[in-house]
Amino acid sequence: MSPKQASCSVWLAEAQTEFKRVAEENVTLPCHHRLGLLEQGSLDIEWLLHTSESVQKAVITYSGGHVYDDLNEEQKGRVSFTSNFRAGDASLQIISLQSSDAGKYICKVKNAGQYEWAHITLKVVEKPSKPKCWLEGELSEGKDLSLQCRSSSGTAPISYRWQRINEEDEKAEHLPPTSRVNISNPGQVLLKNLTQMSTGLYQCMATNEAGQESCVVRVTVQHAQNIGMIAGAVCGVVVGLCLLFLVVRLTIRRKEKKRYEEEEAPNEIREDAEAPKAHLVKPSSSSSGSRSSRSGSSSTRSTANSASRSQRTLSTEATPHLTPPQYSQREMGGKETEPKKVDYANLMKMGATLVMVPAQSRAFQTV
Repeated sequence: MSPKQASCSVWLAEAQTEFKRVAEENVTLPCHHRLGLLEQGSLDIEWLLHTSESVQKAVITYSGGHVYDDLNEEQKGRVSFTSNFRAGDASLQIISLQSSDAGKYICKVKNAGQYEWAHITLKVVEKPSKPKCWLEGELSEGKDLSLQCRSSSGTAPISYRWQRINEEDEKAEHLPPTSRVNISNPGQVLLKNLTQMSTGLYQCMATNEAGQESCVVRVTVQHAQNIGMIAGAVCGVVVGLCLLFLVVRLTIRRKEKKRYEEEEAPNEIREDAEAPKAHLVKPSSSSSGSRSSRSGSSSTRSTANSASRSQRTLSTEATPHLTPPQYSQREMGGKETEPKKVDYANLMKMGATLVMVPAQSRAFQTV
């Protein structure tokens, strides 16, 4: 090994070989060499990243007078040489650190057949993400309540600590005496036998070596009496709504039934109604004149209507009444009289007109 290589080895032994940084911060990984004084055209500088035993990535290189800093897609635009790398300072700067930047970095400098290198380990730690706080249990006196807290990301280990916050001066206070911390899950605290003294603001702190984040949750313990009143009020409202719906429904059905009866009443035929009696109208000179006027001339509708009206307005004293057999009157002595047969042919000759009545009454009328 040449004296220069020996001196370089001594320098590497004295240099810092491990860095620990928080994500989103910047870091400079040192690499100094003495090969820039040799031939300028043959100077080569290369930074490599070993994320595992078998995976190696090129970070940035200088060769043939050009710098190549877009070799790694994950670090593209975030890596660069810090100063005059040709004069002896080939340190690497990485901005906006990410967890994927962690690993073992190797700086290799070559010129005129001579080599120098440096090995640096970079650790990137992430602060806990803002934790989520929530409650599990019943917020009423005498019950147990569980306070839960959890961060979704961050470098392990993450520790959790619950504390109570005084709302007046915003200072941290101890938890109630009845509280119990879950040893296997420090993010969980159990508040046993809740009282009104348990009401307040509680804060959870999530902490690791990179930093801490917190969240708060409010606990409001309700009186058992208040719970009963609320439940009763809710039940009363539900029952009232049901009754109102029932009344509206019955009213609508009653109106529909009434409207249906009014529409169907004119169409009903009473079976127990008395059948209309038949009347025999005696022909007269006016009726015959009317008939002759209708058959002969048929000049106007008004003449026919007046003749028909005069035919129907004859006095009942001059018109004999005919009673159908099924509606014959009984004699005064209690004996039934034989129904008289009506000669319909004679009636027709006399000018009578047959009128049919509904089938239910089983009767007919002559006019």
